[in-house]
Amino acid sequence: MFLLNTTIIPLWWWQVIALGFGVIIGSFLNVYIYRFHTGKSLNGKSHCLSCGVGLRWFDLFPLFSYVALRGKCRVCGCSIPARYFLVELLTGVLFALTPLLTVDVPLILLNWWLLSVLVVIFVYDLYHFIIPDKLTAILTALVVVQVGYEYWLHPVDFGLLAAQFYTALAGSAFFFILWLYSGGRWLGFGDVKLAFPLGLLVGPAFVFSFVVLAFWIGAGVSLLILGYQKLNRGKAHLHLTGNGLTMKSAVPFAPFLIASSLVILFTHLNVLALFSFM
Repeated sequence: MFLLNTTIIPLWWWQVIALGFGVIIGSFLNVYIYRFHTGKSLNGKSHCLSCGVGLRWFDLFPLFSYVALRGKCRVCGCSIPARYFLVELLTGVLFALTPLLTVDVPLILLNWWLLSVLVVIFVYDLYHFIIPDKLTAILTALVVVQVGYEYWLHPVDFGLLAAQFYTALAGSAFFFILWLYSGGRWLGFGDVKLAFPLGLLVGPAFVFSFVVLAFWIGAGVSLLILGYQKLNRGKAHLHLTGNGLTMKSAVPFAPFLIASSLVILFTHLNVLALFSFM
């Protein structure tokens, strides 16, 4: 095994390094999200989306350039979507948290790949209300590789390994039933497919928590947005629907699934344990 050396370099230093690397990857993810399925090359020069002027090298520093420019184009003064800053920050934070899960370097790299794909799916579904099958397939392959690698590092009874797949399928089947019963009105079939790799990622002990927490997060976020709109007379200033969010609005569910899986991945939250304190 190739492990991080936390004796010479403290763990928090590794996290700082991971944070810096993460925001750089987040900058690339922004480009990928914007150009995905547009036919545009990833090698093309970055430019302002309003005036089309190419960005200079000093405008391309992740996080810092956005702050220095105060979120506006240097040339035309049009606002730069806050999404670019938030994706870089989110990716950096997720990368920085990963060494808390494991100090095994190959496993850290696998987790970074996984997290990058999750960030792309999160943002893409939020803006386009669709989860590309290509991204779900890549995520599934990465999770299977991670499960296989962990099994190689720490062999367990094969029945336990099989149970991990069965419970992930059960979680996906639950969403499939909801999709089938509602005729696709409650959630999309892409969410059904996404639930399998996410259930596999959190493990058999947390699939139930993953499902329940996704609905809790969805309900909580929706209520907060509705409350915010009411305070601002229906103007949410959030990308969900052009006319604002209502109780009948379509809301992308993948971000809630991903948020739930990340909370459980980093905290091992068991929702059943919450009821034991009541």
